[in-house]
Formats: sequence, structure tokens, C-alpha cells
Amino acid sequence: MAPEPVNVREFQQLAKEALPKMYYDFYAGGAEDEFSLKENMEAFRRITLRPRVLVDVSRINMSTTVLGYKISAPIMIAPTAMHKLAHPEGEVATAKAAAACNTIMVLSFMSTCTVEEVASSCNAVRFFQLYVLLSKKRDVTAALVDRAERLGYKALVLTVDVPRLGRREADIRNKMISPKLKNFDGLFSTELESDNGSGLEAYANQTLDASLQWKDIAWLKSITNLPILIKGVLTGEDAIMAVEVGVAGIVVSNHGARQLDYSPATISVLEEVVRATKGKIPVLLDGGVRRGTDVFKALALGAQAVLVGRPAIYGLAAKGEGGVRQVIETLKTELELTMALAGCPSLKDISRSHVKTEKERLLSML
Repeated sequence: MAPEPVNVREFQQLAKEALPKMYYDFYAGGAEDEFSLKENMEAFRRITLRPRVLVDVSRINMSTTVLGYKISAPIMIAPTAMHKLAHPEGEVATAKAAAACNTIMVLSFMSTCTVEEVASSCNAVRFFQLYVLLSKKRDVTAALVDRAERLGYKALVLTVDVPRLGRREADIRNKMISPKLKNFDGLFSTELESDNGSGLEAYANQTLDASLQWKDIAWLKSITNLPILIKGVLTGEDAIMAVEVGVAGIVVSNHGARQLDYSPATISVLEEVVRATKGKIPVLLDGGVRRGTDVFKALALGAQAVLVGRPAIYGLAAKGEGGVRQVIETLKTELELTMALAGCPSLKDISRSHVKTEKERLLSML
């Protein structure tokens, strides 16, 4: 019997043992050479902490708000596709875990449970991830937005870094098959296969709108009253555009390094994005978060919260709802300890002075 995992990374091996190779590779893999996949985590390691001492840390408060919704800690669950490939209860189990941890789950557009099933599974704040489909299928996008809003989802997270699907070689090699996605029942078929490799790639390239532009945000705002966050921003220039079109927030993300390989690690560009927004909208981050120290570093560089994707999936695959809960609680426990050891009794006490980046270390040597 495998020993009980004591950190988030150890759930990955348990998931690998639990899942068929095709499904594990789908979750774990990145684009092409997987440079960015490795860099998302390695970039965190190159940031060091600058703890302060003789501070009263007898009580630690990790609570915060995102878009006005209070959560127990600045750790949310990122949108990840097709949870039933990891566990029979799928996104419903993940949603219940998020509710138990008093945090926000972003339900994937590519979920294997319907928006209705997840909404009825537990009483919690949740957001809905959105892709915009081809212009001839805009009515499908609008219908999903309407369903999510009526069901009480509190925000839309528009993913903007997939004009086409990245080249995920493990999926091509495995001839990854996309299961039926029940959210689209009666709207269009998602059961596409490809003789040339990944069925998921064939589906994405035949349905996603590669012509989507900044001006289309106005169309999305016209069909919903929900706040819209844009996920997939990696530059200050795009952060400025996001502010100008009036979105409610930004998620700094390279899609878990599954899209453009050699794109920068998200933590390495977080500060650039934060500076560009000038505090006008909140900035969140996903990609590479595996430790409470990673969460602390992101907060010190200006993120309001982080989102975790693969760790939640690995927890789900290994131990179902309880595994997802354990992953989130482990990160919270580590963050609490990091705050205490760094001399930060609350999130507002975490400042830029608590971290030193690789660039700053190199400059100090000149």
C-alpha cells in the first residue's frame, strides 16, 4: 500500500498509477518540447524569500475575496477538462471538495458533468469557463452563458489563448479520444475522431473561433450580466487592452503550458501584468503552483489569488473528492506556515519586499 502523500507533488505519482496511460498523459502533458511545462515550476524555484522576524504571528489569517466573494485562502481550482476521465464522479466531486474547502471552482467549458449537475451538487460560489465557438455557433456560446447565469454561476472566465489547439504530442501519439460532453447535448456533437492523431485536437480545430478579437468582448458583455475575467494573458500590452475593454479581472496563464511552447512561465511575467493594470482590476495566476511557498511568491508579486489545475486532477484521480480536498488543504497548511515563518500574519502583510527574483539576484552581483 502506497504511503499517504505528504505534499501535493506526491499525488501525481498516485494519479499515474491509478489512470490509464492515455488519460494520465492527457492531464500531465504539455505542448511540443514541454519547455514551458517544466519552466512553470522551475521559475518558482528561482525566486527566494526574504522573511521578517520578531513579528506577532500567533494568529494567521489567510482569507481573502475574489470579485467580492470571500474564500478561506487565495487558492482556487482552475478549469480543467473532463474530470470523469480521472474519477467516475467527475466535476461533481471536485465541486464538493471546493465547497468543503470554502473556495471557488472554475468549471471547465469541457466538463463531463453538466453545468446543472455541478450547480445542484452543493451550495458554493463557482465560476464558469468559456470558449467562444465559431461564429456560426455563437448561439451555442450564448446558450451556455445563459444557462450558467441562470444556475447561479458568479462569473465567466473567458479563455483567450486557444485560437487553435496546441500540439500536444502525447495526445497525438495516444490518439486521444474526447468523450461525449453532455453540456452540448442537443446543440452539436462533440464525438469527433481523427485518423491523424488526437480526436480532441480535431474537435477543437473544428469548433473554436480563431477569428476572436478584442472587439468581441463587447458582444460577450452584451449577452450577460456576469463579470468577465480573461484567462491567458502573458504580456503587459494585453493587460492594458483587457483593462480598456472593461473586463473584471485577468488570469495570468499559459494554459498549463499546453498551448504555445516556449511561452514564459506565468510567475515570471506576473509582475509585468500587475504593473500594466495599475491596480484597476484584480490579477490572478495559474501554472506551476505546487507549494504554499509558490502561493506566497505569487501574492508578493501582486496576484490576488492563484488557481491550481493539475494538482486538483491528481487528487481526484488518486482519492476522489477527498483527494481534491486534501490537495487544497495541504496548500493552505503550507501557505499558513510560510506566512508565519516569513512574518506575515495576514495577506495584506505580504509585500514585494518579501521576495527576490532571479533578475534582482543577478543585478545585485554586478
